[in-house]
Amino acid sequence: MWRILEMRHTLSNNMSKRDTAGLRNIDLPIFSIFLALVAIGWLMVYTVSFSREWSVEGVNFFDTSIGKQTIWIGICTLVFGVIFIIDWKFWQTFAYLIYGIGGVMLVAVLFLGTDIKGARAWFSFGGFSFQPSEIAKFGTCLAISAFLSYYSTNLKDLRSQWIAFAILALPIALIMAQPDAGSAIVFFSFLVVLFREGLSPNYYIIGFYCVAILILGIVYLPADIIVILALIGVFVLAFQFKDKRYWLIVATTLAVGTIFALNEKEAKIALICVFISFVTLAVIQWRRKRGRVVSLLAIALVLGAALSIASSYAYDILKPHQKDRITVWLRPQDADRSGSLYNLYQSKLAIGSGGLGGKGFLNGTLTKLNYVPEQSTDFIFCTIGEEQGFIGSFGLIALFTLLLIRITTIAERQRSNFSRHYAYCVAGILFIHVFINLGMTMGLVPIIGIPLPFISKGGSSLLGFTIMMAVLLKLDSNRYRI
Repeated sequence: MWRILEMRHTLSNNMSKRDTAGLRNIDLPIFSIFLALVAIGWLMVYTVSFSREWSVEGVNFFDTSIGKQTIWIGICTLVFGVIFIIDWKFWQTFAYLIYGIGGVMLVAVLFLGTDIKGARAWFSFGGFSFQPSEIAKFGTCLAISAFLSYYSTNLKDLRSQWIAFAILALPIALIMAQPDAGSAIVFFSFLVVLFREGLSPNYYIIGFYCVAILILGIVYLPADIIVILALIGVFVLAFQFKDKRYWLIVATTLAVGTIFALNEKEAKIALICVFISFVTLAVIQWRRKRGRVVSLLAIALVLGAALSIASSYAYDILKPHQKDRITVWLRPQDADRSGSLYNLYQSKLAIGSGGLGGKGFLNGTLTKLNYVPEQSTDFIFCTIGEEQGFIGSFGLIALFTLLLIRITTIAERQRSNFSRHYAYCVAGILFIHVFINLGMTMGLVPIIGIPLPFISKGGSSLLGFTIMMAVLLKLDSNRYRI
């Protein structure tokens, strides 16, 4: 009898130690930065909602933006604790199930969701809204990590590449059907983990080239882009000769003439001259057994020409509000300051007005007067810039930078492949969210409506990022187990 009681006591102690092992091994730098960012976010939402919502007499705290944000923080705290109770292997075992649940939610929102700002991307209930794409991001993190962890997965193999791309393509397609381009773009962050695990750099080079041509096709005429691409091809072909000096002098002379012709609006003359030069050098190099270089340049030229023409045509047929967003980004001088450019203009004005040290907490005049639309969500960085100045803005960016560095550091110390892949997925999502959100407040990227992690008001965003961070910390706390 005593032996049985002793065995039960020992078993109970072992279970208790197992449950608290994760908390003892939690990565304090990441956990501390996470808490700091959530606290900063709460303060910023408070300062934005203070003058607008608290001036109403008898207002209920939990009916205000900061009240709802406080409720969501409480929910996130509970979820964080639950995740640390769940066994760490659970997330790899049920990765595809969670991914499937996220997909079902994305389908359901198309029929049962609420239209907000032209996109059916939200479930609304009891005064709260929830965006299922946040769960889809987490589910995709788990699914792509589980797939890459299989012993048979090799990203140098075409079959593995197609499966990985299919895992990413499904949520992107469903989110674009809402339509919500901002959330869909976030899924391209998973290219970070694919690159880390061996996906060929050629995909990234081709992708960057195509995106660059598509953007340039909106700003410049297709004929000008084709001329420049052909001229670059001439330089590359000229550099293949043994006597480079002579041919580079010829190419440089041609470049000067081409630039002069473009400035004089004689794109056709420039195109004919450059095209003849390109074909002549290509034939010579082909006969010199350099067919691979010639083929790659020819493909790049044809692809660039097709993309520039398609980009220019697509821009002309866009809807007015879509065209305005691109104009504000790429052609701000052509945008209406009181119309489509208003958000960006007020955003820059608010950030710049903070100076070095800022105006102080609750002292942001542009914040109080609500000059910047969506100031508590997409443009909350403006509040930080105005009230905390350059020092506060730099401090926030430094926190995010430290967080990303720390996540990649713990990713490399994982013994489990699944944990390493998952950490890189989280790092990629955080990076693209921070980069796009900060970039759009300063005009560096289009305004597409992406929240700043842990800072912007929004329960589903906060919950999604909390789940990601909690699972990351849970996996890392068990890094010595396989």
